[in-house]
Amino acid sequence: MPDNSPAALDHAILPGVALGYAPVIDRQRAITGTRLTLVPLRADAKVDQAELLAALAAVWPQGGELLNPQGEALLAALLAQPPAQPVQIEMPAFIAADPAHAAALAALKAGGHVGVLKGLPQDALPAEVAGVFKRVVLEPGQSAPAGLTLLHAGVRGAEAIDASFAAGASAVIGWPMDGPFDAGAAVGKTEIAADLQVIMELISRVDEGEDVERLEQTLKRDPSLAFKLLRYMNSAAFGLPVEVSSFRHAIMLLGYARLKRWLALLLTTASKDHSMRPIMYAAVRRGLLMEELAAGMQERELKDEMFICGLFSLLDHMLKAPFEKLLQSIPVPERVRQALVEDTGPFLPYLELVRAIESESVFDYRDRAEALMIGAGEINACVLRALYKAAQLE
Repeated sequence: MPDNSPAALDHAILPGVALGYAPVIDRQRAITGTRLTLVPLRADAKVDQAELLAALAAVWPQGGELLNPQGEALLAALLAQPPAQPVQIEMPAFIAADPAHAAALAALKAGGHVGVLKGLPQDALPAEVAGVFKRVVLEPGQSAPAGLTLLHAGVRGAEAIDASFAAGASAVIGWPMDGPFDAGAAVGKTEIAADLQVIMELISRVDEGEDVERLEQTLKRDPSLAFKLLRYMNSAAFGLPVEVSSFRHAIMLLGYARLKRWLALLLTTASKDHSMRPIMYAAVRRGLLMEELAAGMQERELKDEMFICGLFSLLDHMLKAPFEKLLQSIPVPERVRQALVEDTGPFLPYLELVRAIESESVFDYRDRAEALMIGAGEINACVLRALYKAAQLE
Protein backbone atom coordinates (compact mmCIF):
# COMPACT_ATOMS: atom_id res chain seq x y z
CA MET A 1 0.00 0.00 0.00
CA PRO A 2 1.37 3.46 -0.85
CA ASP A 3 1.78 6.07 1.85
CA ASN A 4 -1.08 8.34 0.81
CA SER A 5 0.03 11.45 2.63
CA PRO A 6 2.04 14.62 1.97
CA ALA A 7 4.87 13.07 4.00
CA ALA A 8 5.33 10.58 1.17
CA LEU A 9 6.42 13.53 -0.97
CA ASP A 10 9.01 15.01 1.36
CA HIS A 11 11.77 14.74 -1.22
CA ALA A 12 12.38 16.08 -4.71
CA ILE A 13 10.44 14.11 -7.30
CA LEU A 14 10.42 13.78 -11.10
CA PRO A 15 13.24 16.31 -11.65
CA GLY A 16 13.01 16.08 -15.46
CA VAL A 17 9.32 17.00 -15.56
CA ALA A 18 7.41 20.24 -15.01
CA LEU A 19 4.02 19.75 -13.37
CA GLY A 20 1.07 22.03 -14.05
CA TYR A 21 -2.53 21.81 -12.93
CA ALA A 22 -5.91 23.24 -13.83
CA PRO A 23 -9.53 22.63 -12.78
CA VAL A 24 -12.11 20.83 -14.88
CA ILE A 25 -15.16 23.13 -14.67
CA ASP A 26 -18.70 22.04 -15.54
CA ARG A 27 -21.63 24.15 -16.70
CA GLN A 28 -22.73 24.84 -13.11
CA ARG A 29 -19.19 26.13 -12.44
CA ALA A 30 -18.54 23.21 -10.11
CA ILE A 31 -15.08 21.65 -10.12
CA THR A 32 -15.39 18.05 -11.28
CA GLY A 33 -11.70 17.23 -11.19
CA THR A 34 -8.14 18.41 -11.55
CA ARG A 35 -6.02 17.95 -14.64
CA LEU A 36 -2.36 17.33 -13.88
CA THR A 37 -0.13 18.13 -16.84
CA LEU A 38 3.31 16.53 -17.05
CA VAL A 39 5.71 18.29 -19.42
CA PRO A 40 9.25 16.98 -20.00
CA LEU A 41 11.79 19.75 -19.47
CA ARG A 42 14.06 18.18 -22.07
CA ALA A 43 13.25 15.99 -25.05
CA ASP A 44 15.52 13.26 -23.69
CA ALA A 45 14.25 13.48 -20.10
CA LYS A 46 14.07 10.07 -18.42
CA VAL A 47 11.04 9.16 -16.34
CA ASP A 48 11.35 7.00 -13.25
CA GLN A 49 8.18 4.92 -13.59
CA ALA A 50 8.06 3.79 -9.97
CA GLU A 51 8.56 7.36 -8.75
CA LEU A 52 5.85 8.64 -11.11
CA LEU A 53 3.31 6.08 -9.92
CA ALA A 54 4.18 6.66 -6.26
CA ALA A 55 3.72 10.40 -6.69
CA LEU A 56 0.31 9.98 -8.32
CA ALA A 57 -0.80 7.46 -5.69
CA ALA A 58 0.21 9.82 -2.89
CA VAL A 59 -1.63 12.85 -4.17
CA TRP A 60 -4.64 11.04 -5.70
CA PRO A 61 -5.10 7.83 -3.72
CA GLN A 62 -8.64 7.37 -5.04
CA GLY A 63 -7.72 7.96 -8.67
CA GLY A 64 -10.29 9.32 -11.10
CA GLU A 65 -8.44 12.51 -11.93
CA LEU A 66 -7.22 13.62 -15.36
CA LEU A 67 -3.60 13.11 -16.38
CA ASN A 68 -2.19 15.03 -19.32
CA PRO A 69 1.24 13.54 -20.10
CA GLN A 70 3.09 15.38 -22.85
CA GLY A 71 5.93 13.88 -24.84
CA GLU A 72 6.12 10.33 -26.13
CA ALA A 73 8.36 9.10 -23.29
CA LEU A 74 5.77 10.04 -20.63
CA LEU A 75 2.92 8.67 -22.72
CA ALA A 76 4.77 5.41 -23.29
CA ALA A 77 5.54 5.11 -19.56
CA LEU A 78 1.88 5.49 -18.57
CA LEU A 79 0.69 3.18 -21.35
CA ALA A 80 3.18 0.51 -20.32
CA GLN A 81 2.31 0.75 -16.62
CA PRO A 82 -0.73 2.87 -15.76
CA PRO A 83 -1.54 3.86 -12.16
CA ALA A 84 -3.12 1.19 -9.96
CA GLN A 85 -6.22 3.31 -9.35
CA PRO A 86 -8.45 4.21 -12.32
CA VAL A 87 -7.60 7.56 -13.88
CA GLN A 88 -8.45 9.44 -17.02
CA ILE A 89 -5.49 9.81 -19.37
CA GLU A 90 -5.38 12.33 -22.21
CA MET A 91 -4.11 10.71 -25.36
CA PRO A 92 -3.16 12.66 -28.49
CA ALA A 93 -5.11 11.60 -31.56
CA PHE A 94 -1.96 10.55 -33.44
CA ILE A 95 -1.07 8.11 -30.63
CA ALA A 96 -4.60 6.72 -30.51
CA ALA A 97 -4.56 6.21 -34.29
CA ASP A 98 -1.24 4.33 -34.29
CA PRO A 99 -1.90 0.56 -34.55
CA ALA A 100 1.25 -0.05 -32.48
CA HIS A 101 -0.61 1.31 -29.41
CA ALA A 102 -3.93 -0.51 -29.94
CA ALA A 103 -3.17 -3.36 -27.50
CA ALA A 104 -1.95 -0.97 -24.77
CA LEU A 105 -5.05 1.20 -25.15
CA ALA A 106 -7.32 -1.84 -24.91
CA ALA A 107 -5.45 -2.87 -21.74
CA LEU A 108 -6.09 0.60 -20.29
CA LYS A 109 -9.82 0.12 -20.70
CA ALA A 110 -9.66 -3.37 -19.22
CA GLY A 111 -7.89 -1.91 -16.17
CA GLY A 112 -10.74 0.54 -15.52
CA HIS A 113 -8.96 3.57 -16.96
CA VAL A 114 -10.67 5.98 -19.33
CA GLY A 115 -9.02 7.57 -22.32
CA VAL A 116 -9.67 11.20 -23.16
CA LEU A 117 -8.89 11.89 -26.81
CA LYS A 118 -6.86 15.04 -27.42
CA GLY A 119 -7.39 16.47 -30.88
CA LEU A 120 -9.09 14.88 -33.86
CA PRO A 121 -7.69 11.87 -35.77
CA GLN A 122 -7.48 12.15 -39.55
CA ASP A 123 -9.45 8.91 -39.95
CA ALA A 124 -12.01 7.13 -37.81
CA LEU A 125 -10.45 5.06 -35.02
CA PRO A 126 -10.92 1.25 -35.05
CA ALA A 127 -13.88 0.18 -32.92
CA GLU A 128 -11.74 -1.49 -30.23
CA VAL A 129 -9.70 1.72 -29.84
CA ALA A 130 -12.62 4.13 -30.14
CA GLY A 131 -14.31 2.36 -27.21
CA VAL A 132 -11.51 3.50 -24.90
CA PHE A 133 -12.51 7.14 -25.31
CA LYS A 134 -15.58 8.84 -23.84
CA ARG A 135 -14.50 12.47 -24.08
CA VAL A 136 -12.45 14.61 -26.44
CA VAL A 137 -10.35 17.66 -25.56
CA LEU A 138 -10.36 20.31 -28.28
CA GLU A 139 -9.45 23.93 -28.66
CA PRO A 140 -12.37 26.39 -28.66
CA GLY A 141 -13.99 26.49 -32.11
CA GLN A 142 -13.65 22.76 -32.84
CA SER A 143 -16.60 20.36 -32.81
CA ALA A 144 -16.63 16.92 -31.21
CA PRO A 145 -17.30 13.77 -33.26
CA ALA A 146 -20.57 11.94 -32.59
CA GLY A 147 -20.53 9.91 -29.39
CA LEU A 148 -17.81 11.92 -27.64
CA THR A 149 -18.40 14.51 -24.93
CA LEU A 150 -16.68 17.82 -25.69
CA LEU A 151 -14.18 19.51 -23.39
CA HIS A 152 -12.42 22.76 -24.23
CA ALA A 153 -8.86 23.17 -22.95
CA GLY A 154 -6.62 26.17 -22.50
CA VAL A 155 -9.56 28.46 -21.71
CA ARG A 156 -8.72 31.62 -19.77
CA GLY A 157 -11.10 34.30 -18.54
CA ALA A 158 -14.76 34.23 -17.51
CA GLU A 159 -15.96 35.41 -20.92
CA ALA A 160 -13.98 32.68 -22.69
CA ILE A 161 -15.50 30.06 -20.39
CA ASP A 162 -19.01 31.34 -21.13
CA ALA A 163 -18.23 31.23 -24.85
CA SER A 164 -17.06 27.60 -24.62
CA PHE A 165 -20.26 26.53 -22.91
CA ALA A 166 -22.31 28.45 -25.48
CA ALA A 167 -20.41 26.53 -28.18
CA GLY A 168 -21.48 23.19 -26.73
CA ALA A 169 -18.66 22.21 -24.37
CA SER A 170 -19.81 20.10 -21.42
CA ALA A 171 -16.76 21.19 -19.39
CA VAL A 172 -13.72 23.40 -19.73
CA ILE A 173 -10.16 22.98 -18.53
CA GLY A 174 -8.68 26.33 -17.62
CA TRP A 175 -9.00 29.35 -15.41
CA PRO A 176 -11.73 31.99 -15.05
CA MET A 177 -9.16 34.70 -14.27
CA ASP A 178 -6.91 36.19 -16.93
CA GLY A 179 -4.79 38.86 -15.31
CA PRO A 180 -5.88 41.25 -12.54
CA PHE A 181 -9.51 42.22 -12.02
CA ASP A 182 -10.61 44.86 -14.51
CA ALA A 183 -12.80 47.33 -12.64
CA GLY A 184 -13.76 48.97 -15.93
CA ALA A 185 -15.30 45.72 -17.17
CA ALA A 186 -17.49 45.26 -14.07
CA VAL A 187 -21.17 45.83 -14.66
CA GLY A 188 -23.25 47.53 -11.99
CA LYS A 189 -22.50 47.93 -8.31
CA THR A 190 -21.30 44.87 -6.42
CA GLU A 191 -22.27 44.58 -2.77
CA ILE A 192 -20.07 42.47 -0.52
CA ALA A 193 -22.20 39.65 0.91
CA ALA A 194 -23.01 39.77 4.63
CA ASP A 195 -21.06 36.57 5.39
CA LEU A 196 -17.93 37.98 3.78
CA GLN A 197 -18.35 41.22 5.72
CA VAL A 198 -18.38 39.23 8.99
CA ILE A 199 -15.08 37.56 8.09
CA MET A 200 -13.48 40.85 7.02
CA GLU A 201 -14.55 42.36 10.34
CA LEU A 202 -13.12 39.39 12.24
CA ILE A 203 -9.78 39.69 10.46
CA SER A 204 -9.62 43.37 11.41
CA ARG A 205 -10.55 42.65 15.03
CA VAL A 206 -7.94 39.87 15.30
CA ASP A 207 -5.36 42.21 13.78
CA GLU A 208 -6.18 44.76 16.48
CA GLY A 209 -5.88 42.11 19.21
CA GLU A 210 -9.44 42.39 20.56
CA ASP A 211 -10.43 40.04 23.36
CA VAL A 212 -11.94 36.62 22.73
CA GLU A 213 -15.45 37.60 23.88
CA ARG A 214 -15.70 40.37 21.27
CA LEU A 215 -14.44 38.02 18.56
CA GLU A 216 -16.93 35.32 19.54
CA GLN A 217 -19.81 37.80 19.42
CA THR A 218 -18.84 38.80 15.89
CA LEU A 219 -18.60 35.20 14.73
CA LYS A 220 -21.98 34.29 16.25
CA ARG A 221 -23.66 36.56 13.71
CA ASP A 222 -23.16 33.74 11.20
CA PRO A 223 -23.08 30.27 12.82
CA SER A 224 -22.43 28.54 9.49
CA LEU A 225 -19.12 30.38 9.24
CA ALA A 226 -18.18 29.29 12.75
CA PHE A 227 -18.91 25.69 11.78
CA LYS A 228 -16.83 25.95 8.61
CA LEU A 229 -13.91 27.53 10.45
CA LEU A 230 -13.87 24.72 13.01
CA ARG A 231 -14.12 22.13 10.21
CA TYR A 232 -11.03 23.63 8.58
CA MET A 233 -9.11 23.62 11.84
CA ASN A 234 -9.94 19.96 12.46
CA SER A 235 -8.95 18.87 8.94
CA ALA A 236 -5.90 16.72 8.22
CA ALA A 237 -4.36 19.63 6.33
CA PHE A 238 -4.23 21.72 9.50
CA GLY A 239 -2.45 19.04 11.52
CA LEU A 240 -3.43 20.01 15.07
CA PRO A 241 -2.67 17.34 17.71
CA VAL A 242 -6.11 17.63 19.36
CA GLU A 243 -9.62 18.34 18.11
CA VAL A 244 -10.70 21.97 18.27
CA SER A 245 -14.08 22.20 19.99
CA SER A 246 -14.81 25.93 20.01
CA PHE A 247 -13.65 29.27 18.67
CA ARG A 248 -12.20 30.09 22.11
CA HIS A 249 -10.33 26.77 22.11
CA ALA A 250 -8.96 27.57 18.66
CA ILE A 251 -7.54 30.89 19.87
CA MET A 252 -5.93 29.20 22.89
CA LEU A 253 -4.26 26.63 20.64
CA LEU A 254 -3.31 28.87 17.76
CA GLY A 255 -2.84 32.39 18.98
CA TYR A 256 -4.03 35.38 17.02
CA ALA A 257 -1.36 35.28 14.32
CA ARG A 258 -2.21 31.79 13.06
CA LEU A 259 -5.94 32.33 13.55
CA LYS A 260 -5.71 35.18 11.06
CA ARG A 261 -4.41 32.79 8.43
CA TRP A 262 -7.46 30.55 8.72
CA LEU A 263 -9.85 33.48 8.72
CA ALA A 264 -8.13 34.45 5.48
CA LEU A 265 -8.83 30.97 4.10
CA LEU A 266 -12.44 31.30 5.18
CA LEU A 267 -12.74 34.65 3.40
CA THR A 268 -11.63 33.12 0.12
CA THR A 269 -13.94 30.11 0.33
CA ALA A 270 -17.13 31.49 1.88
CA SER A 271 -18.77 33.00 -1.19
CA LYS A 272 -22.16 31.48 -2.06
CA ASP A 273 -21.83 32.65 -5.66
CA HIS A 274 -21.47 29.49 -7.77
CA SER A 275 -19.50 31.34 -10.42
CA MET A 276 -16.79 31.90 -7.80
CA ARG A 277 -16.08 28.18 -7.29
CA PRO A 278 -13.19 28.02 -9.78
CA ILE A 279 -11.69 31.19 -8.30
CA MET A 280 -11.91 29.72 -4.80
CA TYR A 281 -10.33 26.49 -6.08
CA ALA A 282 -7.42 28.50 -7.49
CA ALA A 283 -6.98 30.71 -4.42
CA VAL A 284 -6.77 27.81 -1.95
CA ARG A 285 -4.17 26.02 -4.07
CA ARG A 286 -2.15 29.19 -4.56
CA GLY A 287 -2.02 29.72 -0.80
CA LEU A 288 -1.05 26.15 -0.02
CA LEU A 289 1.51 26.00 -2.83
CA MET A 290 3.18 29.24 -1.76
CA GLU A 291 3.30 27.90 1.80
CA GLU A 292 4.96 24.72 0.53
CA LEU A 293 7.49 26.76 -1.45
CA ALA A 294 8.26 28.63 1.78
CA ALA A 295 8.86 25.43 3.74
CA GLY A 296 12.60 26.02 3.89
CA MET A 297 12.22 29.48 5.42
CA GLN A 298 13.18 29.62 9.08
CA GLU A 299 10.50 32.07 10.29
CA ARG A 300 6.98 30.72 10.82
CA GLU A 301 5.74 34.26 10.17
CA LEU A 302 7.14 34.22 6.63
CA LYS A 303 5.40 30.93 5.83
CA ASP A 304 2.06 32.27 7.06
CA GLU A 305 2.55 35.46 5.05
CA MET A 306 3.35 33.46 1.90
CA PHE A 307 0.17 31.45 2.47
CA ILE A 308 -1.91 34.63 2.77
CA CYS A 309 -0.21 36.17 -0.26
CA GLY A 310 -1.21 33.26 -2.49
CA LEU A 311 -4.65 32.96 -0.93
CA PHE A 312 -5.43 36.66 -1.33
CA SER A 313 -3.94 36.93 -4.83
CA LEU A 314 -7.39 36.42 -6.36
CA LEU A 315 -9.36 38.45 -3.82
CA ASP A 316 -9.79 41.20 -6.42
CA HIS A 317 -11.74 38.76 -8.62
CA MET A 318 -13.78 37.46 -5.67
CA LEU A 319 -14.79 40.82 -4.27
CA LYS A 320 -14.71 42.60 -7.64
CA ALA A 321 -12.51 45.48 -6.60
CA PRO A 322 -8.85 46.39 -7.20
CA PHE A 323 -6.30 45.49 -4.53
CA GLU A 324 -5.55 49.15 -3.84
CA LYS A 325 -9.10 49.51 -2.52
CA LEU A 326 -9.52 46.08 -0.93
CA LEU A 327 -6.39 46.18 1.18
CA GLN A 328 -7.48 49.44 2.76
CA SER A 329 -10.16 47.50 4.65
CA ILE A 330 -8.41 44.13 5.05
CA PRO A 331 -5.14 44.28 7.01
CA VAL A 332 -2.29 42.35 5.39
CA PRO A 333 1.46 42.21 6.05
CA GLU A 334 3.58 44.72 4.14
CA ARG A 335 5.29 42.04 2.04
CA VAL A 336 1.88 40.75 0.93
CA ARG A 337 0.73 44.26 0.05
CA GLN A 338 3.89 44.84 -2.00
CA ALA A 339 3.27 41.71 -4.09
CA LEU A 340 -0.45 42.30 -4.68
CA VAL A 341 -0.60 46.07 -5.05
CA GLU A 342 2.85 47.10 -6.29
CA ASP A 343 4.05 43.93 -8.07
CA THR A 344 7.26 44.14 -6.05
CA GLY A 345 8.78 42.64 -2.92
CA PRO A 346 10.23 39.27 -1.88
CA PHE A 347 7.02 37.27 -2.40
CA LEU A 348 6.39 38.33 -5.99
CA PRO A 349 8.82 35.82 -7.61
CA TYR A 350 7.05 32.96 -5.82
CA LEU A 351 3.64 34.21 -6.92
CA GLU A 352 4.91 34.44 -10.51
CA LEU A 353 6.16 30.84 -10.29
CA VAL A 354 2.71 29.70 -9.12
CA ARG A 355 1.11 31.52 -12.07
CA ALA A 356 3.57 29.79 -14.43
CA ILE A 357 2.60 26.41 -12.96
CA GLU A 358 -1.09 27.23 -13.50
CA SER A 359 -0.49 28.31 -17.09
CA GLU A 360 1.54 25.16 -17.87
CA SER A 361 4.08 27.38 -19.63
CA VAL A 362 7.43 25.58 -19.61
CA PHE A 363 9.28 28.74 -20.64
CA ASP A 364 7.84 30.78 -17.74
CA TYR A 365 8.22 27.82 -15.36
CA ARG A 366 11.91 27.43 -16.17
CA ASP A 367 12.52 31.18 -16.01
CA ARG A 368 10.83 31.62 -12.62
CA ALA A 369 12.39 28.49 -11.13
CA GLU A 370 15.89 29.56 -12.18
CA ALA A 371 15.35 33.04 -10.74
CA LEU A 372 14.48 31.47 -7.38
CA MET A 373 17.15 28.76 -7.73
CA ILE A 374 14.62 25.99 -7.05
CA GLY A 375 14.86 22.68 -8.90
CA ALA A 376 11.92 21.16 -10.76
CA GLY A 377 11.93 18.11 -8.48
CA GLU A 378 11.51 20.29 -5.40
CA ILE A 379 8.76 22.34 -7.05
CA ASN A 380 6.93 19.16 -8.10
CA ALA A 381 6.92 17.83 -4.55
CA CYS A 382 5.45 21.17 -3.39
CA VAL A 383 2.76 21.03 -6.10
CA LEU A 384 1.68 17.51 -5.17
CA ARG A 385 1.63 18.26 -1.43
CA ALA A 386 -0.44 21.40 -2.05
CA LEU A 387 -2.94 19.51 -4.22
CA TYR A 388 -3.22 16.81 -1.58
CA LYS A 389 -3.82 19.29 1.24
CA ALA A 390 -6.36 21.23 -0.83
CA ALA A 391 -8.31 18.02 -1.41
CA GLN A 392 -8.42 17.42 2.37
CA LEU A 393 -10.02 20.82 2.91
CA GLU A 394 -12.83 20.31 0.40
